Amino acid sequence: MARVPNPIRSLAEPTAAYIHVPFCRHRCGYCNFTLTAGRDDLIDRYLAAVAHELAGLRAPKDVSTLFFGGGTPSHLPPEQLRRLFTIAAEWFWFAPDGEFSLEANPLDISSERLEVFGEYGVNRLSLGVQSFRAEKLRLLERDHSAEDVRRVVDLVRKRFAGDLSLDLIFGAPGESLDDWRRELDDALTLRPEHISLYGLTFERGTAFWSRLRRGELVAQDEESERAMYLEAVDRLTASGYEHYETSNFARPGKRCRHNETYWAARGYYAAGPGAARYVGGTRETNHRSTTAWLARIEAGQSPVAETETLNAEDRAREALVLGLRRVQDGVDQTAFREEFGYDVGALGGDELTKLVAAGLLEFNERRLRLSREGLLLSDWIWSKFLRC
Repeated sequence: MARVPNPIRSLAEPTAAYIHVPFCRHRCGYCNFTLTAGRDDLIDRYLAAVAHELAGLRAPKDVSTLFFGGGTPSHLPPEQLRRLFTIAAEWFWFAPDGEFSLEANPLDISSERLEVFGEYGVNRLSLGVQSFRAEKLRLLERDHSAEDVRRVVDLVRKRFAGDLSLDLIFGAPGESLDDWRRELDDALTLRPEHISLYGLTFERGTAFWSRLRRGELVAQDEESERAMYLEAVDRLTASGYEHYETSNFARPGKRCRHNETYWAARGYYAAGPGAARYVGGTRETNHRSTTAWLARIEAGQSPVAETETLNAEDRAREALVLGLRRVQDGVDQTAFREEFGYDVGALGGDELTKLVAAGLLEFNERRLRLSREGLLLSDWIWSKFLRC
């Protein structure tokens, strides 16, 4: 397999950082993320532990993107948000033209919180809308209404100078294609800079998984999910959004720069329970349990639960899969060879040839990317390139 010696750019010092904030009002039935509901008594301990974990960096790091995810970062009261942002600012020196994202629940948004966001440089807000239909919101166990979303978006537009992203879920039990079309209409009416779409999944260990097994919920059939996804792709691109990643759409110039770090297989720092960092070719994942993460840090122990160091070929294979998530850009052959030291065609081998012949991938002398049909089978395609 042809290689270029000493590829180094993929192992460069990270310029992105992620902070996981695990607190939520309650856990929605479909959620399998690392979170702690109804335990606000742990917030002060969490803040002290984040400060201790970040001190392990030993020196501040220059970053161009910061992302606070959860959980629900906006759940923290304003003064505790200030403390969290102050801690992060001590260890991550944020570029003046950088992107500072924060995930938020609609009912958390207030003038006071928006003032704190602006005070510390948050310039991108990701709002967990999920739906505009009352019946679907109840099913998803969300605590807001469509009217709440419209009120909050109006407040954000008046009091927040940054960009707005909306998260939506499709494929809920009983949802029709016409229902989904109306959801898209409602989202477009709000004119967000960015939209993320996720098909509802039933993850083992969630309440929805148990309800599915008991027959209380019925999953959408595959054809309906395909139709909803393609409807969104066509409708959003026709409305001026770039379909730049399998689940993400943005107005020109409004892509999520932080997430593009992941899809480019570049390094990133991270802190918090369940947070994963990728530095120098090594991936570390913290304990998912908030209390276990806290206990380990408070005892002077490492919060890391899993460590994996990738060799050159595994880094290249992972980069190939992540790059294929970028729907428009795909994987540039020349840039990939220069950065990861492998030829795309040689790395993909017979599997790549078969997928191209089947019309699932488009491959020319410049780049490799998913076809429209390949978009619908992307999870299966990834498995063909990763080594178990």
